[in-house]
Amino acid sequence: MAVDHTRPVAGLRLHALDAEDLPMLSAHVQDALLRVGDIAFLPEKRRFAIALSRFDWAAEADGRLERASAGLHFEGVRAARCLNIDQARKDGLLSLLAVAFEPGPTPPEGRIQLIFAGGATISLEVECIEAQLCDLGPRWPATARPSHHLDEGAMRGS
Repeated sequence: MAVDHTRPVAGLRLHALDAEDLPMLSAHVQDALLRVGDIAFLPEKRRFAIALSRFDWAAEADGRLERASAGLHFEGVRAARCLNIDQARKDGLLSLLAVAFEPGPTPPEGRIQLIFAGGATISLEVECIEAQLCDLGPRWPATARPSHHLDEGAMRGS
């Protein structure tokens, strides 16, 4: 299916300001692809940002397989830690599975977890939840619908 890049596209714009908002944002970035080089932590601005290619699950519900260029950023970030991500490999590709929040000892602070396929994680220590997801530009046909295969052992918890 061809996508007409000349037509204006109503871009997605979501804000998450509390733990109830975050699952909706997480659903829209599930299976987003990003390069390690497109991750930025700006400690002086307390901002963490990533550019990503998100699979458009809403378009898929209408029978279209599309990806969209998008940006995701978090404000009030005190620290960012990466686990199982080779930051020297700027062309390394990551597949984002979920965004989760763990409350801290003094609300509204806590930890936002960006969970990637293959066991990679980015942990953000935040003053509060303040996130924004925005489509930034072009859309294009996706070659396939993302899927996740769980083996039977994982389903049984063994």
